[in-house]
Amino acid sequence: MNSALNQLIRDAFSDSANDVFLLEDEPPRIRKRGDVVVLHPGEIPRVVMEDFWQSCGVDHTKQLEADVSWRVPQGGRLRVNLYHTLGRLGAVLRPIRNEVPEMTDLGLPSPLLQTWMQRRQGLILVTGPTGSGKSTTVASCLDWVNHTMARHIVTLEDPIEYLFTNDLSMFSQREIRLDSENFGTGLRSALRQSPDILFLGEIRDHETAVTALQSAATGHLVISTLHSSSVIETLDRFSHLLKAGATEAHHLMAGQLIGIISQQLLPRKNGGLFLAVEHMQNEAATRRWIQESRLAELQDHLLKSTEPANCSFLEYLVASVQQGFLDPEIARNACTRPQDFDRAMRGITN
Repeated sequence: MNSALNQLIRDAFSDSANDVFLLEDEPPRIRKRGDVVVLHPGEIPRVVMEDFWQSCGVDHTKQLEADVSWRVPQGGRLRVNLYHTLGRLGAVLRPIRNEVPEMTDLGLPSPLLQTWMQRRQGLILVTGPTGSGKSTTVASCLDWVNHTMARHIVTLEDPIEYLFTNDLSMFSQREIRLDSENFGTGLRSALRQSPDILFLGEIRDHETAVTALQSAATGHLVISTLHSSSVIETLDRFSHLLKAGATEAHHLMAGQLIGIISQQLLPRKNGGLFLAVEHMQNEAATRRWIQESRLAELQDHLLKSTEPANCSFLEYLVASVQQGFLDPEIARNACTRPQDFDRAMRGITN
């Protein structure tokens, strides 16, 4: 690979970049503290991008896009998304971390998640939009288990984002296309590897959703991610993945779901990023509503619950403004119903 590009990538990540953006005929850019800025004024010629694609093992003339893991010579491993845009070659690079942050450092509800992770079976869903830190949240949960319990943890990812070092637990990390052909095959194989905890990088389709629930029902703790913006949207999306009329699957979901945590990354008032979360624990009161997809009742329960295991985005955002972490306008825009935020804020100030 082009040595200048190789050095540029190493320098970018040594400068604490979260992402590196490479696009033909454009200067390289990085994301740092949430902002995308130019790293170097020089434009990247097509021949360099072709060389980079080739070094990732992808033929740009045969594939329009791909996700791969790639090792920087004399550096670490990266998660790379390769793509075409208006006939040009592009790539977005993100480091695969070896150091996993602790739950408390991320601002997560640690006691709740630790309680969930101690369960021997069931399904935990971590949800949010792209770039909201879902993989980091899961990694912090798995690493906490690693240092506190003796478990066999099997991960199935596309691609791997964090590398774990065995402590009390043992990890078997598997990457799609490198260690397994696809999620379906990999998941069936993982269940034959005597896992205590199974991490599925993302639930994307009906087969994976059903298999995740069946795995939980047969004595495994399953944790996975889903692209959805709230607890209620997660339940709605998961219900659609199970398909309407699949009574048995919905009954299984109501019985096996432990809880959902949804998250957003927002600009912090004094710079940097702030993790906002909402979470709901599945208990006797919610199981019947989940089974019958009664989302209005679930939403009302989440908003009115005084239990520590349940917290809506509205409650969390209002408290974050009150504590000085978020600007009121940022928090208001993050709410699904800004008028609810306005009313809640008036309740605080009056």
